[in-house]
Amino acid sequence: MAKRIAIVDRELCKPKTTGYACQKACPVNRTGKECITVNPEDTKILIDEELCIGCGICIKKCSQKAITIVNLPERLDEDPIHRYGKNLFSLYRLPLPKTGRVVGLIGRNGTGKTTIMNILSGSMKPNKGLTEKPSEEIAWETIIDKFRGTELQSYMEKLAVSGIRAAFKPQHVDAIPKMWKGKVSDFLGKLDREGKLGKITERLGTGNMLDKKISQLSGGELQLLAVTATLLKDADFYFFDEPSSYLDVKERLLVAKEIRELSQKACVFTVEHDLAVADYLADFTHILYGKPGAFGIVSKPYSVRVGINTYLDGYVKEDNVRFRTEPIIFAKRAKETAKTKVFLEFPAFEKKFSGFELKTSKGSLYKGEVIGILGPNAIGKTTFIRMLAGEEKPDSGKSLSELKLAYKPQRLLLNEKEVTLTVREFLQNAGTFSTENKRIVRFLGLEPLLDRRMGKLSGGELQTAFICSVLMQSKDLMLLDEPSAFLDVEQRLRVAKLLRNHVEAKEIPCFVVDHDLLFADTLSDRVMIFTGQSGKSGQADPPTYLKDGMNKFLKALDITYRRDPQTGRPRANKPGSQLDREQKERGNYYYE
Repeated sequence: MAKRIAIVDRELCKPKTTGYACQKACPVNRTGKECITVNPEDTKILIDEELCIGCGICIKKCSQKAITIVNLPERLDEDPIHRYGKNLFSLYRLPLPKTGRVVGLIGRNGTGKTTIMNILSGSMKPNKGLTEKPSEEIAWETIIDKFRGTELQSYMEKLAVSGIRAAFKPQHVDAIPKMWKGKVSDFLGKLDREGKLGKITERLGTGNMLDKKISQLSGGELQLLAVTATLLKDADFYFFDEPSSYLDVKERLLVAKEIRELSQKACVFTVEHDLAVADYLADFTHILYGKPGAFGIVSKPYSVRVGINTYLDGYVKEDNVRFRTEPIIFAKRAKETAKTKVFLEFPAFEKKFSGFELKTSKGSLYKGEVIGILGPNAIGKTTFIRMLAGEEKPDSGKSLSELKLAYKPQRLLLNEKEVTLTVREFLQNAGTFSTENKRIVRFLGLEPLLDRRMGKLSGGELQTAFICSVLMQSKDLMLLDEPSAFLDVEQRLRVAKLLRNHVEAKEIPCFVVDHDLLFADTLSDRVMIFTGQSGKSGQADPPTYLKDGMNKFLKALDITYRRDPQTGRPRANKPGSQLDREQKERGNYYYE
């Protein structure tokens, strides 16, 4: 087996532009051997991984950044479970399905979760590296023989004989209105063959959205629609891809409870980047590590606490691989802001809709600070941001639209023109590629995607492009609505670090709405808490310091979090547990 793999992005590889510079410069080719050749089918390059010496010259010579050369871990002395073709993505190992347990997957976007989902659901046969032609059919007998003697043998035999009834909750719920029309009740009613819809909507508190049209749903409602639709299906295998995006804290835990019940009768897999939810949701965890877009390796199963802590540590002992240079540690106590220079006094707002009323208090906004906005869904947080931006007219109070505002909306919707734009063109609409902006693009990992079409990006890539657009704009104030959605753990921390550095260096303040408490805690100087009755009324007090704000927010939800002694990360307490009662008595709902 090759000790390194070469990846060629077929979309970015443009020989007419580069003139095959990589092939001409390859030192192995210059000795007369054929390390880099031309595929006669599409005139793109092919790289022989056995001949490749890993010098990296081809990477530097490719102006389109289409080539990746990666050295594999020394202990990975095995063939891939699946490879999409020569010089394309490889997945090593598979997680083990377990009826009666929820299996969690945690890791970077682009390291194989979709491939895992497709293989375990029976949508795709694992080729075990036996062919470099993805269209070539491999007999089940051959595949089963490759898994003989492993715990996955019986599962593969079941796939071969009877297949698996599978149900998927997709990641990118923003796309649902493009695929389905009409009322929510009609859509879900067609799936409700066992009469379960009433009980599910009662437990999730979603009965009020049944009469709405799908086109009218918010991001959180679209997520709940997707989760409910998946729960209604009768399947052997369930896969929930980021079920918490757009959901508030309480909704996240309610959805987690519903998913856990499914595991009593079926195999359940989840991908979740909110660590507190991932911890609450799963029984076992597999770590996915590797090079996004190039290869992914699945670790052995860990108990959920050990698995998440191992991921944060960045070192897989069994494989002797450190996939991150430093461990991730979280603060156990609330930080206190030292920012006192007033940027502006933002106004109080009042707004009445049909059946909903919102009142927010005025407050001070300091230079270079981030105000996190927390609260349940359907309580006015997005409306507040839209009123600040001038996109929603308040009944009383004046917007800040006279300022230069950079605004990232909650839902990542592209118009017909934006779908066909490259990432480079989309970002150029926001600002120039100055030296500083180039650093932002590079830091967010968008550089390899600049020539890709916006309409072909994944949810995480699209979110990153929108955030980058906000940062590149000339602005006085930033407004970001749920920027953590679809981002993996490391991307969330990178975005939080970048935003904090940006606002402090430029003294440009920022309002951020988000439901990931870790993200909000890492990013915010102060928080603004929205309370009320979802769908009926909402109110917000002026910004307050983190400790007071978090306690107020979680006390209203009757939820407490303990801190993991190793990493400092928050872990949701079971309601009524000894820790839950003790923390409530002390008034410590989130921090020690």
